[in-house]
Amino acid sequence: MRRFDYMFLRGLKVPTSFLGLTNKIYELRLVEEEKKRMYPDMFTQLQKIAVVQSVKGSNAIEGIITTDKRIEEIVNQSSAPLNHSEREIAGYRDALNLIHNEFADIDCNEEMILGLHRILLSQTGLEYGGQYKKEDNAIYERMTDGTLRLRWNPVPATETEAAMQQMLLAYYEARCDAGVDQLLLIPCVILDFLCIHPFQDGNGRMSRLISLLLLYKNDFDISKYVSFEQQINEMKDEYYEALRRSSIGWHENNNDYIPFMENFLLSLFLCYKELDKRFATLGSRKVSKKERVEKALLNAFLPISKKEICQLFPDISVTTVESVISSMLKDGKIKKIGSTRDAKYIKS
Repeated sequence: MRRFDYMFLRGLKVPTSFLGLTNKIYELRLVEEEKKRMYPDMFTQLQKIAVVQSVKGSNAIEGIITTDKRIEEIVNQSSAPLNHSEREIAGYRDALNLIHNEFADIDCNEEMILGLHRILLSQTGLEYGGQYKKEDNAIYERMTDGTLRLRWNPVPATETEAAMQQMLLAYYEARCDAGVDQLLLIPCVILDFLCIHPFQDGNGRMSRLISLLLLYKNDFDISKYVSFEQQINEMKDEYYEALRRSSIGWHENNNDYIPFMENFLLSLFLCYKELDKRFATLGSRKVSKKERVEKALLNAFLPISKKEICQLFPDISVTTVESVISSMLKDGKIKKIGSTRDAKYIKS
């Protein structure tokens, strides 16, 4: 059986670029905390947007899709799911809400993981929600010529429960060690979870839910405001390639965690950078909504549209944005590019 031991992280030598990535994440986390204190209303709006994007992104990775309008209705619970895909989407919504609302009071243990899986599949009518797989599950990929190729051979069903227990015990040991960087530990646990592939269905979505739980419990809550799942979906090819590289030799205890760790941390870093873009025009002092829009327009390197400004600042109304644009055009501070419908603006 696979041997689980994360204590190698104590003396892990990582590339300089990799170390720089982790340092940037820690720095941006401090910036995020300061911005949350200064702009609570904006973070409330960002959280509403991120939930919808997370539900959409995590399910889209697995090919579970519906229209944006339907996803918003399901997330906001203004409409019941109409088919199997929408019931799977609703299950992810419920599991995500549990983590968002109760992460401080739940631990990453076997009972929680099984319970989370039960919630994930609760609306699908599938009987194996909350249970480890009863049969072996190989993962195949279809090649361009139509043939199938084995992509991964997970832990056998008969060994799954023991593997999960050993993985969690190794995690408990490492998280209690002050010499282990939790930011490096989390992706290692997620990789091992994916390699075990403990469930008949929902393993990918479960891996992202567990990622959020572990990040939140270690004070990395950026995914509440910028969707971590959506970021993975946007880099899906790179994600699967990193997973492939880090799983080579896994059964023989000879795999390299670094590719998956780096991809995981890059996705997290890009979430922080996406948030930082919304505040890139601000200094340490609190500024008005009008000033924020003005600075966004004056500091933009490329022409920026009204819609893009509204996306940057979801707490600022369209009316305010239009008023600032009109005033700046009148004063000659910016110029308009394109037609009224597709107009963009740039500093004069």
